[in-house]
Amino acid sequence: MATFILMTKLSTEVSKRMKERAIIGEKWRKVVKEKCPEVKFISHYALLGPYDFLDIYEAPDEEVASKVSMISLSLGAVKAESWTAIPYKRFVELTKEI
Repeated sequence: MATFILMTKLSTEVSKRMKERAIIGEKWRKVVKEKCPEVKFISHYALLGPYDFLDIYEAPDEEVASKVSMISLSLGAVKAESWTAIPYKRFVELTKEI
């Protein structure tokens, strides 16, 4: 399984419903588990900056990672990007092949 980082920015409308944040987040997680059962979440962070949330997860490929981003967009995110993450040790190994 590959590791991905999901960066999410919520819409203004969803951001105004902060008191419902836990309910909205659980709905999102439920839809992801239903549509992408192979996804394994590793950690979830709320951010203060250009993005609202950072999720680290594992998925079998970029197509499943794309679905996670699309689910986020369908549930009120204005921006959802899934980035590939390579463990640092593996990255260093790859540099030796250059």
